[in-house]
This record gives sequence, C-alpha cells and structure tokens, in this order.
Amino acid sequence: MAVLQLLAITAAISAACFIGLWLIGLATRDVSFVDAWWGLGMVVLAVSSFAQTGAPTPHRLVLTVMCALWGLRLGGYLLRRWRRHGPDARYQTLLANARSERGWGFALSSLLLVFALQAPLQFIVALPVQLGAAAPNAAPLGPLGWVGLALAAFGLGFETLGDLQLAAFKAQVANAGKVMDRGLWRYTRHPNYFGEAVFWWGLYLIAAETRWGPWSLPGPLLVTFLLTRFSGVPTVEGRMRRRPQYEAYVASTPALVPWFPKKAP
Repeated sequence: MAVLQLLAITAAISAACFIGLWLIGLATRDVSFVDAWWGLGMVVLAVSSFAQTGAPTPHRLVLTVMCALWGLRLGGYLLRRWRRHGPDARYQTLLANARSERGWGFALSSLLLVFALQAPLQFIVALPVQLGAAAPNAAPLGPLGWVGLALAAFGLGFETLGDLQLAAFKAQVANAGKVMDRGLWRYTRHPNYFGEAVFWWGLYLIAAETRWGPWSLPGPLLVTFLLTRFSGVPTVEGRMRRRPQYEAYVASTPALVPWFPKKAP
C-alpha cells in the first residue's frame, strides 16, 4: 500500500474520531477527557496503520505493540483521573477566555482550541508508528531497532513508575498541598514527561530501520517540544510555582533529564 494512501486513511480515521469526541464534549459541556485521547488516539493510529499493511513484520509488530502498551496505559490513567476529579480547570479557563475575549461560544471554542488543535499534533507525533508500518520490511530488528526498543521500554517503565508514585503520594491526605519530591521525582521534576519523550525517540529509532521511518523525525521532535516548551513542563510549573516550597524544589531538582539533586547552600 502506498505510504500516502496509508497516511490519508489514518488522517481520516483520526479526524472522524475527533469530530465524534467534539460532539460528546458538546453534549457533556466538558472537554477534559481529550487528555485521555492523547494516548488512546495513538493506539487507533498505530492499529489502523498495522491493519492496512500486509504481513505482520517484526518492525510493524514491535511498533504497534509498544504503542498500544503506552497508549492504553496512559489513556486509562488519564481517563480514571478525569472521572475521579471532574472537569479540568485548564480547559474551563481556556474556553471562558475565548468566550469573554473573542465572543466564541462553547461549540466553536472547543472545536478550534481543543479538538482541531490536538488532532494534527497527535497525527504528527504518531508518525513513527505510521511510517514504520508503511514499508514491507520483513527483516528482523537490527542494532538500531533493538536500541530503540530498549529506549521505548525504559521510557514506558519510567513514565509509569512516576505516575504510580505521584498517585500514591496524592492519595495520602497528609500530603495535601505538598510538593512531590520522592522516588523518581527526587531526580527530575517531570519523570512522566521524560519517560514519554524517551519512549517516542525509541519508537523513532525502530521505525528508522524501515524505508519510510527516517521521515518520521518530526514526530519525536514535536513531542519533545510540546513537553518542554508548550503544554507539558510550562503548564505544570506555572501552576505549581504558586506553592512556596516549589521554588526550593526547582532550585535543587532538574526539570526533565534525571540527575542527582543539588544540595541546599
């Protein structure tokens, strides 16, 4: 199957899913669940790419399985968090500002600022699992592929452990209002984002052994940018800096790449 045809079909599937989610948002007057679709939608793109291709080659299988493990884990985690805590204040503020500053209603603002924005971003980030499945490469994983698989597995495990540690910390009433600085969070302020970035760079290395895979480089570059400069670290840090103890945490702990914390002067 031609690579452009595969991408066109996955883009159409993604667009249809986002339109359906937008309609659900209109009915519920809440779009917070879209965070869960970041991971679940990646699974849809990976599985639809795999389904369009021929034989289940090693690269196709590894890319699809790893993406499914990552996306189902993250999507399920964020979906449970949304169900437990309700609407996300970030989206409520975003849509309220669009209404007051631009005069946009809920339907238009949620479509343009939430769903229509996330759809292309998700499609680009998922390029490794799409382009990696496009070429009929029946060869086993090579050295680059094995390195990529190791990185993806490490990133997935790192991100998962960080989320579990944070959830356990928040579950203790005594920790309300405190800053999580234990476990992996002692060595990086954002182990979940670090793990996600490493995961997608790992998938890129696996895809890079296939004919079209090297062209998926915008995927890991974009997810790294989003996590470090746009919707990841800046969003969380802007909210957390309201807590007095967070400044000391920032001064001693690396933002993304794990390292030993600095000693207080």
